[in-house]
Amino acid sequence: MAGENRRTLEAPQAVRILKRDAFGRVERLEGSFGVVVRRVACGSSVVGSRTVARFLLRKERRALLHLDGQSAVPSVLECSDAVGAVSPGEGAPDPREVLVRSWIEAVPLWKTETLPRDYFDRLEALVRELHDRGVCHNDLHKEPNILVCPDGSPALVDFQLASVHPTGGRRFRVRVAEDLRHVAKHRARYVRAMEEGGVHPGAGAGRHASLVARAWMRAGKPVYNRLTGRFGSFDGDEPRRPREGPWPTWVGS
Repeated sequence: MAGENRRTLEAPQAVRILKRDAFGRVERLEGSFGVVVRRVACGSSVVGSRTVARFLLRKERRALLHLDGQSAVPSVLECSDAVGAVSPGEGAPDPREVLVRSWIEAVPLWKTETLPRDYFDRLEALVRELHDRGVCHNDLHKEPNILVCPDGSPALVDFQLASVHPTGGRRFRVRVAEDLRHVAKHRARYVRAMEEGGVHPGAGAGRHASLVARAWMRAGKPVYNRLTGRFGSFDGDEPRRPREGPWPTWVGS
């Protein structure tokens, strides 16, 4: 049963805030147990953000538990000490607003300096594995959510917008297509730039957006961006590899 293998951890020795947004913060906790990640869905000064943050936290928990045992996505961890650890300048969080998950040792796609030639094939295979288990990520347009592990394999994080579809259906098929479209866009952008001396492939590379995706870009995304306005190192849009590079180099045959 999902969740039965969740580990119990010891008290953390250090807490470092990795990211803040309108929905709360993401932190790195380190101790004798190693490293874990804690999401605190405390919201912000934006009206209604706390309610939305808790809703998204529940979505992420449900998706990760549904994917329990998949090593390329985080695992939900049970650790009362990590849940109650005091954040710098923040105090102890409300346990109802906390999700503790495993740390994946990797670098984001937009920061990696090398890529195996089969990386995007393996990324697509990973996304299809999620779909086979009835889970859609729904946020793969963001490069920080796509990781490159030390062995060159892909991993995925940030399942706040993920959806679970135990019975399939039209909505599931639409979201499957959108996940795969974003993988295709990343593939086209990177492969063309890396094989043509850093020339950016331009907008629109990859598969055509569905009607649902186009409607989201016109109406939904501007509202989402206003609500999730970042600050600090995540000010504005999520990080993305610049058009001018530097682009990674291929490794392997």
